[in-house]
Amino acid sequence: MEGLRSSEQEAQEIVDAIPQTIAVLSPDGQPVYGNRSLLQYIGLTIAEMTSADFRARVFHPEDVARLREERRDALARGVPFELEQRARRHDGQYRWFLVQYNPVRDERGHTLRWYATGTDIDDRKRSEERVRNENVALREDIDRASMFEEIVGSSASLRQVLAQVAKVAPTDSTVLILGETGTGKELIARAIHKRSRRASRAFIRVNCAAIPTSLIASELFGHEKGAFTGALQRRLGRFEAADGGTILLDEVGDLPAEAQVALLRVLQEREIERVGSSHPIAVDVRVIVATNQDLEAVVARGAFRADLFYRLNVFPITVPPLRERVDDVPVLVEYLVERFAKRAGKKITRIEKRTMALLQGYDWPGNIRELQNVIERAVVLCEADTFSIDESWLKAKGPPAGGEQERATIETALAATKGRVAGPKGAATKLGMPRQTLDSKIRALHIDKLKFRPR
Repeated sequence: MEGLRSSEQEAQEIVDAIPQTIAVLSPDGQPVYGNRSLLQYIGLTIAEMTSADFRARVFHPEDVARLREERRDALARGVPFELEQRARRHDGQYRWFLVQYNPVRDERGHTLRWYATGTDIDDRKRSEERVRNENVALREDIDRASMFEEIVGSSASLRQVLAQVAKVAPTDSTVLILGETGTGKELIARAIHKRSRRASRAFIRVNCAAIPTSLIASELFGHEKGAFTGALQRRLGRFEAADGGTILLDEVGDLPAEAQVALLRVLQEREIERVGSSHPIAVDVRVIVATNQDLEAVVARGAFRADLFYRLNVFPITVPPLRERVDDVPVLVEYLVERFAKRAGKKITRIEKRTMALLQGYDWPGNIRELQNVIERAVVLCEADTFSIDESWLKAKGPPAGGEQERATIETALAATKGRVAGPKGAATKLGMPRQTLDSKIRALHIDKLKFRPR
C-alpha cells in the first residue's frame, strides 16, 4: 500500500510538471486530481475540482448537455477517445479545448484511471466559425453583386478618385466614401480592399439602413446564447467574420446611437463585445464606411456623434455622380451592353447613335444603377444586332401633380419610421415602393429626412 501511494505521488509530481492541462479521473469519469496547469486555468482548488459538480462548474452548459451520453458511453467502452468542449477560465471566459481521454489499466485490463489532457483549440474553432460566416456573407454578396468586375471609365473626375484609391489602399487608414445613391461607392470600397494587404481575406458589406435598430448590434458584433429572445445559440458578428480583412459599413449615417458608441470603441481599441457578454474580443479589421448623406449636417443636428465622425473622416473620397462623368457614358454603355447581351445569349454588334446621344444627354438621377437598369431592360427587348432604347424611358420626372399631397404622405411615413427609409420597418416598405424610388422622391420634393430622426 505504501508503495502504491509513493507511486501515485511520483505520478502526480510528473503530471504537475507538464504545461498542458491534465485531469486524472476515476474509472467512471469523476475527477480525483488536477495538475498545476489545470488548477491555474480554472481557478479552483483540488477540493473544488474533485467535487461532484466539477463538470457543471467548469464546462459550458451546452457542451455538458451535448456530450453527456457520448462521454458516458465512451468511458464504459474503456478505449481512448476525445471530445471538443468549452472550458471556463478563471476570469469567466470560455475557450474551446480538445480533451483527449486515455485509460490506465491494471494487469488484468481493468481501467484504474483516466488521464484527460486538454489542448487549447479556441483559435482554430474561431477561425472555422469565421470561415463559415465568410461563406454566408459571400453567398449574400453574390446574390446582390454588381455587374461590374472593374471600374469602368477614364474621365478626369474618376481618375482623381482612382488616384486616391491607389494612395490609401496599401495603408490601414479608415476611409469615408461619399456620393449619391447608385454612384458605385461599394465598388470603390472593393477596389481599396483588392489593392490592400488584406486582399486575400474577407470583404464584408453591411447595409446599416437595412437592419432593424434592435438587431444592429447583434449583426455587427455577434451575440451569446440567450442574450435576447430568439438568441438560441452563439453567433459571430460581421466584425469577427471580417477579422483580418475589410468591413464596409454602407449607409453609416443610419447607425443608431448605441451602435455608434460601439463602432467608436472598435476604431479606438480594436476590440468588440458580443451582445450578452462583457468580455472584449480583439479584432483586426480595416473599416471603410460609405454614405449618401452630408454627415457634417447630421452631426450638427445631433443625430451622429461628432467624435465618431472625426474618427471616420480620416481619408474622405467623394465619388462623382454620373452626370459629372459624361465622357464615361459611352464606354460604360458599351461595357454594360456587352455584359448583359452575353448573359442573355444575344449578339449585339452596334449601338444606335441616337440612343448614345440620349444616354449622354440624360442627367441620371439614379446614377450607374439607373443606367444598368435601363440597359438591361433594352437588351432584354432587343431583337436585332443594334442596341436602342425607347426615349420615353429617360423623360425627366419632376414632382408629380398633387406633389403636396405626396409630400405629406412621405413625411407622415418618415415621421412614423423616425426618418428611416430602408429596411423592413423603413418608410419605403411602409409606402410599398422600392427604396431607390423613395430616395428619388425625397430629393425631388426637397424633403429633409434628417429632421424626423430622434436627437
